Amino acid sequence: ILDSIIGTTSVKNIIGKMNNETAQKIAQALLECGAFKISLDPLFTWTSGIKSPVYCDLRALISDVETRRVIVDAFAELLKDQNFDVIAGTATAGIPWAAWIAEKLNKPMVYVRSEAKAHGTQKRVEGFLEKGARVALIEDHISTGKSSVAAVEALRTEADAQVDSIFAINTYELKKAAETFAAAGVSIQTVTNYSVILEVAKEAGKITEENVQLLKKFQEDPAAWAL
Repeated sequence: ILDSIIGTTSVKNIIGKMNNETAQKIAQALLECGAFKISLDPLFTWTSGIKSPVYCDLRALISDVETRRVIVDAFAELLKDQNFDVIAGTATAGIPWAAWIAEKLNKPMVYVRSEAKAHGTQKRVEGFLEKGARVALIEDHISTGKSSVAAVEALRTEADAQVDSIFAINTYELKKAAETFAAAGVSIQTVTNYSVILEVAKEAGKITEENVQLLKKFQEDPAAWAL
């Protein structure tokens, strides 16, 4: 059992698009920021009430100029071979990343509200989006995928947008998320993931192989893991 909270992360090579140097640079930056934390005792409590050994909070990264540039460059590399017209960010955490990526790639941007406004046009999608536009949706972090798919549905409903992929910094790789994305007909690509984070933590001597196996079981059924 860990005696303290550990902050660490690493990067997943997505279809060979990212080189090891970039992966290591982002891993080191997120490690120093403590953006991903592991604690087996005490556990974290998610908003859903789930008791979790892991917690990911990437909001602090927007204040770190050097790190955000590296991450935006990594997103740009991930997106360079994608066929899309518009960048969309999810409210609120995906908005700054979408803005920086759109600027770098010289693409228009919109954002998707978590729920429709109660006044005015009652839209969820803000910004100009042509009917049928191809959209790359940007998230910061994926847990169950529920809010991400809700954003996809809003884009499809309000603008008949073509949304085939979601791009994020990190994912817990939960089975529930995979099922949610498959049902919605979207894929996910990220620049880091849960599996790699655990391996990096183990290699750094922060957790043991026994810890890794225990933490991997969390992916299978998060709600029941701590019971």
